[in-house]
Amino acid sequence: MQLNYKHLHYFWVTAQESSLTRAAERLHVTPQTICSQIQALEERLGVKLLQREGRGLTVTDTGRTVFRYADRIFSLGEEMAEVVRRQVTVEPRHFHVGVTDFLPKLMAYRLLRPLLMLEEPFRIHCHEGGMAQLAAGLAARRLDLVLSDRPLTSESPVRAESRRLGSCGVSFLARGDLVRRHRRGFPRSLDGAPMLMATADAVIRGRLLGWFETLGIHPQVVAEFDDSALMKVFGQAGVGIFCAPTLVEAEICRQHQVEVVGRTREVEECFYAISLTQRSSHPAIQVISQAVLETGAPPE
Repeated sequence: MQLNYKHLHYFWVTAQESSLTRAAERLHVTPQTICSQIQALEERLGVKLLQREGRGLTVTDTGRTVFRYADRIFSLGEEMAEVVRRQVTVEPRHFHVGVTDFLPKLMAYRLLRPLLMLEEPFRIHCHEGGMAQLAAGLAARRLDLVLSDRPLTSESPVRAESRRLGSCGVSFLARGDLVRRHRRGFPRSLDGAPMLMATADAVIRGRLLGWFETLGIHPQVVAEFDDSALMKVFGQAGVGIFCAPTLVEAEICRQHQVEVVGRTREVEECFYAISLTQRSSHPAIQVISQAVLETGAPPE
C-alpha cells in the first residue's frame, strides 16, 4: 500500500495543533482542504485518525501510532534538508588533479592557485606519478585533469586533449662558491661544471643536452633525479648546479637559499593540461585555462 505523504503531512501538522484552523494557518491552506486530505488518508488506511472532542480535535489510539511514524519521517526529512543546505553552502567542490613527476611543484601550485581564490572554492586532491599512471587515472575517471611538462602522445591508448598552458625559459641555480665560479662567462662557464640533471624520461633533459651540444660545452653530471624537489635539496647542499623554470626562480631562491648562475630562453619549459574531451568543460579546468589565457603564461 502506497501512502500519499502530503496527506500524511497534513495529518501530522493537524495532530500537533489539535485544530484544523491553526493547522490551516500554518500550512497556508483552507481548513476544508486539510479536512478532505485527512479523510482521504483515513480511507486509505481504513482507520479513524482524529476525532472531535469539544471544540477541538484529539488523536485516536491508532492515530497516535501513525503520528509517531509520521513524526520520525518528517523530522528525518527536515534533518536531511538541513544537511544538504550545509553541504551546498559550505562543502567545496572536489577536483582531482594528477601532477607528473617532472613538473616542478611550484609550477603545479602556480597553475592551481586560481582555484583557491574563487568565492566558491574547490577542494583540490593532488596525485603525483608518471604519465602512463596518471593517464590511466584519467581514463578511469579517477582524475579530472593532469598537469604535465609534455602533451599526451598519439601512441597513448587514452583519448584525451592536451592543452598547452604556457612556457618559459630556464634559470641555472646553485649555492655559494658554485655561483661565484660559474656566473662569469655564462653559459660557456658551465663547461665542466658539476650539474644536477633530471633523468632521461624528462623532456627538459633532452632540451638541455641539445643546447649544451650546440654550444659545444660538456657539464659534468654528478647526479640524476626523477623528483625535481629532491634535486633542489641536493642543489641547496651545494652538490651541483640545477635548472628550474624562470617563472618560479624567485621562490626557489628564497626557499632553498640558492642564487642565479644564469638564464636562457633557448631552453624552454612547457606546461600542459590534459583532460578527457568530455571533461574539458569542468569548471575547474575552465578556471585554470582562462587564467593562463589572460596572462599568456602561468600566473605570477
